[in-house]
Amino acid sequence: MEEILIISNYYPPEKGAAANRIEQLALKLHQNNYRVSVVCPLGNYPKGELFPEYKGKFSVTENRDNITVKRLWIYPSVSKNIFVRIVSVLSFSLCLLAYLLFRKTPKKVVVQSPPLLLSFLSVMVLSLKNKKIILNISDLWPLAAIELKALKEGSFSHKVSLFMERFIYKKATVIIGQSEEIITHVKTLFPSKKAFLYRNFPDHKSDAFTLKTIENEPTKLFFAGLLGIAQGVSELCKQIDLKDLNIELHLFGDGAEKAAIESLIADGKNPKIVYHGMMDRKALHETLQTFDIALVPLKTRIYGSVPSKIFEYTALGFPVLYFGGGEGETIVEENHLGWVAAVGNFEALNEKLVAIAQLNKADLALMKTRIFNKAQLAFDLDNQLKDLIEKGIF
Repeated sequence: MEEILIISNYYPPEKGAAANRIEQLALKLHQNNYRVSVVCPLGNYPKGELFPEYKGKFSVTENRDNITVKRLWIYPSVSKNIFVRIVSVLSFSLCLLAYLLFRKTPKKVVVQSPPLLLSFLSVMVLSLKNKKIILNISDLWPLAAIELKALKEGSFSHKVSLFMERFIYKKATVIIGQSEEIITHVKTLFPSKKAFLYRNFPDHKSDAFTLKTIENEPTKLFFAGLLGIAQGVSELCKQIDLKDLNIELHLFGDGAEKAAIESLIADGKNPKIVYHGMMDRKALHETLQTFDIALVPLKTRIYGSVPSKIFEYTALGFPVLYFGGGEGETIVEENHLGWVAAVGNFEALNEKLVAIAQLNKADLALMKTRIFNKAQLAFDLDNQLKDLIEKGIF
């Protein structure tokens, strides 16, 4: 059985798309006869504090569903201060650097990027050890940081980040990217680099349609995920107009904007917005059985980014109201997965909500079934991974 190591900044029991994505990759590689191990930080995300089972520990080795997980120390933080976040990433990166330098590692290693500093240090050591480096790019940094205004273009930090970005692309043996835009960007810098598309398709372990559409209830729109800066859910709550519509907005998740969202809801100005807190994936999916439409927003159009929620929720049968621009728009429109509003245009978003409010529950039920069937064919994780294995990526 061939060995492969995955290096990631996130892994369950942490929540969110990043942790789910890496776990799916690990489990699918294991199912395809790889002996998989993962190196990641002690569990802390998205709260930015160590989970109770990891407090007071420097490192932990676990077995999760036949995956060996080695957790290293981190100074956890979800601060908006970029320097505090750098310290947090640096703390784990230095522990990882020592691990890679002095511990035996498999010949093949998957390195997740971003965080850019983590992937830079990993690729640097692994290239010196002549390992096969499979660079898994989920977002383009520092480009995304510039678009989110988290980094100033032309600054010293930007120039250092550009150097690290080019270094990891150059030294990687092969690159897998979450979007066509990521592949295009890599090929622009290194035209001869082997780069392949690897979407964040879900594996719900069921091919049965289970959603229920309830008559005589408001249409239930929901957002489930990270309440972070990139998603812009706090501003969305201020701008969304549900006053005269038979629609409710339900929020699930945690993150940097949680307090601001709770404050907005507490003032009572929009009683049709409900915050439910954080749930684990299984409980969330059970709760959502009687909901109707998934809202997938981004604060601004981020080149290279395709929110995994598009695949996650259409695979369950939910139509999507997409409000993020970029490649995600194309995926929703070409596959007829729901509605698209121009990113940042709240007037256009509210117009879509008026159109949605005019649908009856029978229309929604038919739409859910059609989208479920479409997603089963178009977003198949097993076929995708099998194809990459046959191409010799792993």
